[in-house]
Amino acid sequence: MYAGLWSILPGPWWVWTLILLVALVAALYGLFFYVFPWVSQIVNPQDVTVQ
Repeated sequence: MYAGLWSILPGPWWVWTLILLVALVAALYGLFFYVFPWVSQIVNPQDVTVQ
Protein backbone atom coordinates (compact mmCIF):
# COMPACT_ATOMS: atom_id res chain seq x y z
CA MET A 1 0.00 0.00 0.00
CA TYR A 2 2.73 2.46 0.92
CA ALA A 3 4.77 1.61 -2.18
CA GLY A 4 1.73 2.34 -4.34
CA LEU A 5 1.14 5.61 -2.52
CA TRP A 6 4.74 6.74 -2.92
CA SER A 7 4.80 5.78 -6.62
CA ILE A 8 1.76 7.92 -7.57
CA LEU A 9 2.91 11.09 -5.78
CA PRO A 10 4.80 13.56 -8.00
CA GLY A 11 8.11 15.25 -7.26
CA PRO A 12 10.98 14.60 -4.88
CA TRP A 13 10.68 13.16 -1.39
CA TRP A 14 10.11 16.52 0.33
CA VAL A 15 7.10 17.19 -1.92
CA TRP A 16 5.71 13.76 -0.99
CA THR A 17 6.17 14.55 2.65
CA LEU A 18 4.49 17.93 2.27
CA ILE A 19 1.52 16.44 0.38
CA LEU A 20 1.04 13.70 2.98
CA LEU A 21 1.36 16.20 5.83
CA VAL A 22 -1.32 18.43 4.28
CA ALA A 23 -3.55 15.37 3.73
CA LEU A 24 -3.06 14.30 7.35
CA VAL A 25 -3.90 17.78 8.66
CA ALA A 26 -7.00 17.90 6.44
CA ALA A 27 -8.14 14.49 7.69
CA LEU A 28 -7.64 15.48 11.32
CA TYR A 29 -9.48 18.77 10.74
CA GLY A 30 -12.40 16.89 9.23
CA LEU A 31 -12.49 14.45 12.12
CA PHE A 32 -12.30 17.05 14.88
CA PHE A 33 -14.73 19.57 13.42
CA TYR A 34 -17.26 17.36 11.60
CA VAL A 35 -17.13 13.68 12.54
CA PHE A 36 -16.46 13.80 16.29
CA PRO A 37 -19.18 16.41 17.06
CA TRP A 38 -21.69 14.39 15.03
CA VAL A 39 -20.76 11.17 16.87
CA SER A 40 -20.89 12.89 20.27
CA GLN A 41 -24.54 13.74 19.66
CA ILE A 42 -25.30 10.06 19.08
CA VAL A 43 -23.06 8.49 21.74
CA ASN A 44 -23.22 10.31 25.06
CA PRO A 45 -20.81 8.74 27.57
CA GLN A 46 -22.43 10.63 30.45
CA ASP A 47 -25.72 8.73 30.10
CA VAL A 48 -24.97 5.74 32.34
CA THR A 49 -27.63 3.05 32.51
CA VAL A 50 -25.86 0.67 34.92
CA GLN A 51 -27.16 0.95 38.48
